[in-house]
Amino acid sequence: MEVKLWNDKRERELLESLADLYAIIKATEKLERAYVRDLVSAADYEAYRLDCPAALNRLVQSGVPATIELRAATASSSAPPATAASASAIAQCVQSFITAMDALKLNMLANDQVRPLLHDLSTSMGKLGTVLPPDFEGKVKVNEWLARLHKMGAGDELTDQQARQLNFDLESAYSAFMASLPTAGM
Repeated sequence: MEVKLWNDKRERELLESLADLYAIIKATEKLERAYVRDLVSAADYEAYRLDCPAALNRLVQSGVPATIELRAATASSSAPPATAASASAIAQCVQSFITAMDALKLNMLANDQVRPLLHDLSTSMGKLGTVLPPDFEGKVKVNEWLARLHKMGAGDELTDQQARQLNFDLESAYSAFMASLPTAGM
């Protein structure tokens, strides 16, 4: 009896991509375990390199999806004022800003506490492509912090100086965000 795993070409390609990703994860896991158990020499371990600069950038350096990092504005500067849908997105963005800033004020400094809040903020700003320019400084700052936090362990905490700088960056970004909102029709 034959089991059909897909119904069309798109589903087949999706399953093949997922299988490739799973194979990469399993191979990396086996390599890491072999190295920890001294079954692989340091020279062999370091020689395990792939020429995948885009994947390396996305997974190690950036740590955030390309849609968040590189979201471009879809409308020109003569776009109409925010619609009801973008008003909802603006409200979500304001909520994300306030939640992130409040978390810092409550000394929630662990990476696994801060990073999801910044990710939500980045996502909500990304939904405002018709309101915010693609190079909006707030987006850039939040993505820089996400990249920095991505390199830290889940339990690692921001230092007092880092928390103060992040709070300053969020406050500045929030002020710039509020100033950039369209006033007509709101």
